[in-house]
Amino acid sequence: MRGVVFDGKRVEVVDDLDVREPGPGEVRVAVAAAGLCHSDLSVVDGTIPFPAPVVLGHEGAGVVDAVGAGVTHVRPGDHVALSTLANCGTCADCDRGRPTMCRRAIGRPERPFTRGAEPVFQFAANSAFAERTVVKAVQAVRIPDDIPLPSAALIGCGVLTGVGAVLNRAHVDRGESVLVIGAGGIGLNVIQGARIAGATRIVAVDANPEKETVARQFGATHFLTSVEEAREVVPTGVDHAFECVGRVELIRQAIDLLDRRGQAVLLGVPAATAEASFRVSSLYLDKAILGCRYGSSRPQRDIALYAELYREGRLLLDELVTATYPVEDFAKAAQDAAQGRVARAVLTF
Repeated sequence: MRGVVFDGKRVEVVDDLDVREPGPGEVRVAVAAAGLCHSDLSVVDGTIPFPAPVVLGHEGAGVVDAVGAGVTHVRPGDHVALSTLANCGTCADCDRGRPTMCRRAIGRPERPFTRGAEPVFQFAANSAFAERTVVKAVQAVRIPDDIPLPSAALIGCGVLTGVGAVLNRAHVDRGESVLVIGAGGIGLNVIQGARIAGATRIVAVDANPEKETVARQFGATHFLTSVEEAREVVPTGVDHAFECVGRVELIRQAIDLLDRRGQAVLLGVPAATAEASFRVSSLYLDKAILGCRYGSSRPQRDIALYAELYREGRLLLDELVTATYPVEDFAKAAQDAAQGRVARAVLTF
């Protein structure tokens, strides 16, 4: 079968991958579409260290192909969106409804694929850039058949991370102000999460002025091309600032733009060794800096919620899919995504 493999030096679209049968508590999914996230590119450029060879991709949707023993919530033929959380479901964090903190869901790559005789790693417990993948049953969330799979694919990372950061981590409330630095796939979902939450002032910042139209479509009330301009719009600062780029100087600017009791939420992914600085005294007025993993999501609950919001017209998905590419055109999709020419590139099988 076809898939996108990074061997530690280069990326190649191959057609000689195999994936094992699903075991107990597992699901095999025929992937129909998968979004190309900057985290995939970060594996290739070394920003995210990961063992190779590895099948890339972690934002996908498809049709259940087979289920292992004990799986009852989905069956062959069901449409599903995939999450990256291979959480155990039984630890204290899972029991508290915090699957993103489950230690079984962090840093334990497995190798369900083979290429010839060589085992191949799975990225983010998912590897959606393959015609078929095997995931834990908890990662496969059933969605209505009327949601286009290229759009549904984006729920599994961009929507869960961006909208989830607003609703689950920051708890943005009605009437509050929000600053979003970076209007890419994650930033646009933060913007629409703020709109859904009822924020009244949503300031989007992106160096590319061509992103203004789509940022306003998703809910931005203001659009700026530099953070320095923000003081003219929010002179006393904002209640919530989301950094969605992953640059330490932007993290500092997000913190500096907080109003009293404001909080900065860090979603961008800088290099693993990157360090950021801030003025300690700037935090004394009950300000906070929040890390956020995967939108603090509970995928079985949240994916179903976002699918329903999409069907009601309150959550935008189709508008995120700015370009689709057959998997053979991965190099073109990666180039367009890296250069910011698309909000989200989607690979199709």
